[in-house]
Amino acid sequence: MPRPPKRDKHPNSVASPHPLPELCFEGESLDHLLEAFSSEIESARSTDTALPEKFWFKQQFSMGVNEVTRVLERMPPVAAMPNDDSVQAVPPRTQLQAILLASDCNPWGLTKHLSSLAASRRVPLLFVKDKKRGSLRLGEVVKLKTAIAVGVKVRGNAINKLVSSLLLQMPT
Repeated sequence: MPRPPKRDKHPNSVASPHPLPELCFEGESLDHLLEAFSSEIESARSTDTALPEKFWFKQQFSMGVNEVTRVLERMPPVAAMPNDDSVQAVPPRTQLQAILLASDCNPWGLTKHLSSLAASRRVPLLFVKDKKRGSLRLGEVVKLKTAIAVGVKVRGNAINKLVSSLLLQMPT
């Protein structure tokens, strides 16, 4: 019986219907990114102390592969969005501005679906690469031990402004 062809093991190789440019942060650029996120989170958190920290983070971010996948699945695909103003579709309650994804995920199959799903919803991916510590470093930002995927929710705050400035750096 012949063996099936080997699949490419690179997680970015998943074909997507709407290819988006992706940014990969490593080394100094990763340090600057995580410092900027931490400082924006601290400043946003200091102005809004009504909720406990855990609930506040849940309002700002989707944390974990399952939660990010769930939010993406509830967002309508770009092709399904109506262009006609007469049809008013109810937008999803939660939308993601971008997804921070640790590239050290093992097995990589846990996150391989995210690139095509995010591309179909026009949500950019920002890869965090730090040898085998990407998920640890990403987890530190959102006050968790590790985080493989963190979705930044659209809330119109300083965190979203930081992500917008990062997205402007993305190659087209």
